Amino acid sequence: MKLRTLVAVLAVLVSMPAKAADTPTLFAAGSLKTALGEVAKAYTARHSMAVATEFAASGLLRKRIEEGARPDVFASANMAHPRKLAAAGIGGPVMLFARNRLCAIAQPGLAVTSETLLEVMLRPEVRLGTSTPKADPSGDYAWELFGKADALKPGSLKLLDGKALKLTGGPDSPKPPAGRNTYGWVMAEKQADLFLTYCTNARLAQTEVPGLQIVALPESLSVGADYGLTVIGADKPAAWQLAAFILSPDGQTILDKYGFTVAGVPAEK
Repeated sequence: MKLRTLVAVLAVLVSMPAKAADTPTLFAAGSLKTALGEVAKAYTARHSMAVATEFAASGLLRKRIEEGARPDVFASANMAHPRKLAAAGIGGPVMLFARNRLCAIAQPGLAVTSETLLEVMLRPEVRLGTSTPKADPSGDYAWELFGKADALKPGSLKLLDGKALKLTGGPDSPKPPAGRNTYGWVMAEKQADLFLTYCTNARLAQTEVPGLQIVALPESLSVGADYGLTVIGADKPAAWQLAAFILSPDGQTILDKYGFTVAGVPAEK
């Protein structure tokens, strides 16, 4: 569907009155919990309608949807999961709504910089944490980084694949205590010396554990993440209304505040 057509469809559907019984349900990537949690509250304040939210690894949420769960909106940390649902006839058009990047967080005492990051990751004594590939796009992006590392230093992929600790994002991954940031908790518990995660997660973890270091990836290892959403409750005006709100300047401004790269915020005049 062309963007112009999609915008027109959204405009018509969003103008339809939403009823209390149409309360929308949002499934979203765990990395969106803080940002889209605030977006949901802003939507409620605007439309006097609560949003039921559930945050988890995108791949696990996609699997639940394939098995019969029916949220109204699915917001993923990649484009692949919502596209797979759309191809199966479960979701509608997939819309890019934010971008993120991979960063590293390091324990306070670890000597590491962007320039030495690969060398430090390869050291046998350094415990390298990641999320779980396939279940969580963050893990897939980490393995994309490993592939880039292999191009720079042959043998890196095999070494990193063998040593990486898949600490988060899997179906059996330990959950942090209520109210704790997953990555701040993992690092505070000393489960890893270095952890690859989204830059937005790194910022939140550092807020919770101030001594943590945030290490930007060098350009040669840089990995970006495109976030896509799809409307599943296509017959519910509130579902389209929520999706449009996420894509609106109000929703995009909140995402921008939490470090996501967005396109829907007007330039200041």
